[in-house]
Amino acid sequence: MADDESLPVVTFGSLMTEGTTLSRRGLHDKALGCFNDALKLRAGDKHCLITRSKCFLKLGDTENSLKDAEASLQIDKTFPEGLYQKAEALYTMGDFEFALVFYHRGRRLRPDMHKFQLGINKAEEAIVNCIGNPSSLKLESKEELCFVSRQAESKKDKQKQQNKPKDQKDQKQTKKQSPKTEQQLLGELYADKAYLEKLLKDEDLMQSSTRQGIKVMDLVLDGISYLNHRRDFWQQQKPIYARVYERKLLRQGRMQDKKQKPSDISRSIAKNMEDIDLLLARGSAEESCRKAERLLKKIQTWSENEVPNKNELIGNLHSCIGSAQLAMGQMEAALRSHKMDLDCARQNSLTDAVSRALDNIGHVYARIGKFQQAINTWEEKIPLAQSSLEKAWLFHEIGRCYLELDKAEVAQDYGQKSLQSADEEGDVEWQLHATVLVAQAQVKMKDYRSAIMNFERALEKAKLVPSETAQNAIIA
Repeated sequence: MADDESLPVVTFGSLMTEGTTLSRRGLHDKALGCFNDALKLRAGDKHCLITRSKCFLKLGDTENSLKDAEASLQIDKTFPEGLYQKAEALYTMGDFEFALVFYHRGRRLRPDMHKFQLGINKAEEAIVNCIGNPSSLKLESKEELCFVSRQAESKKDKQKQQNKPKDQKDQKQTKKQSPKTEQQLLGELYADKAYLEKLLKDEDLMQSSTRQGIKVMDLVLDGISYLNHRRDFWQQQKPIYARVYERKLLRQGRMQDKKQKPSDISRSIAKNMEDIDLLLARGSAEESCRKAERLLKKIQTWSENEVPNKNELIGNLHSCIGSAQLAMGQMEAALRSHKMDLDCARQNSLTDAVSRALDNIGHVYARIGKFQQAINTWEEKIPLAQSSLEKAWLFHEIGRCYLELDKAEVAQDYGQKSLQSADEEGDVEWQLHATVLVAQAQVKMKDYRSAIMNFERALEKAKLVPSETAQNAIIA
């Protein structure tokens, strides 16, 4: 009986913490066991599913990684971490086009999360590298044909059973399709399809095999089949949005030729936004601010047709300018910029942007010592927090401000709320920050025994992170 009582209580939070720690140390197999046990205690927890998905990806199990990411999105379709993880899994599997779709979807929902833009960039680059320039593509040897379709190896068994009828069906569809229409639908890929169809006429080549033992005919047919599916897909999609857009261009007439194309504008804006973020991240705040101000002036001159998300971009740029001004120590200017971002977000009912602006305004107030204003701003943001991790740092910052105002009891309460949220997320680093905050509040309240216990807990967590600076500060 005594032995049972001495056993540690296994909770969802403790399993998440242990799994995260093991994963950081590279022990992904052991971490996986923790996440499996955690999901038994709290089935369908979207944050745990994503953490396990990341673990599967590290282990090279892309299928299970994708399943977990999709399971999290079934619970919450707008879960940004779920969208990002699904895109990452698809990218790792080589499905760059579908990965690109989910990177874009995530960026539309959370433009403030820079990793979505980075994902878009790498997926687009991968697609270009795979397709290349069709006019310069020449397959000079039989062995090179193994690169015609990246899907051939994984699907060769199915192809042997299905290729012949599929080919007959696809060839019938190709005959019915006008070459001009097909060329418009496939674009640059049309040259690839024409080349593959030409190869089919070479009977000797079609009977040969690659070094891997795959029939050249199977690879060529699979490539044609894939391109036919892409053609059919774009044919279905075109009436939904492309033809409406084309009609608008026709109505605009010759004047449209003098203007920059919307697609070119979008690419230019995306590139500029990326440059602004990178400049700030590299410490070039002044240059980042100037670039953001120039882009803001340009966007304000463009119409809604040219830039459909104009208001969202304007708010985002005010936010970028405010962050750069804060880095340069221009506090009043930063406060004005972030307030303009907040006004823009409220006028256009952009919830995520409202949350971002409140967060930034609170930081500026805290930096200039206006702690009560910072508290008021951050408390307004609490209902907009989308995850336990976001709540963990938000409660911590509010508690820190209350500590600065010598309101130790309230600071302790917020520290405990932060710790609870960090436990739910299983994040050791924020467990550490929250525990230190609680201990510091207890020192001010002269509850030294409780403070020492919490400092000791914090020291154990600092060893897990690991952080020598934190350990030395706690010991001191």
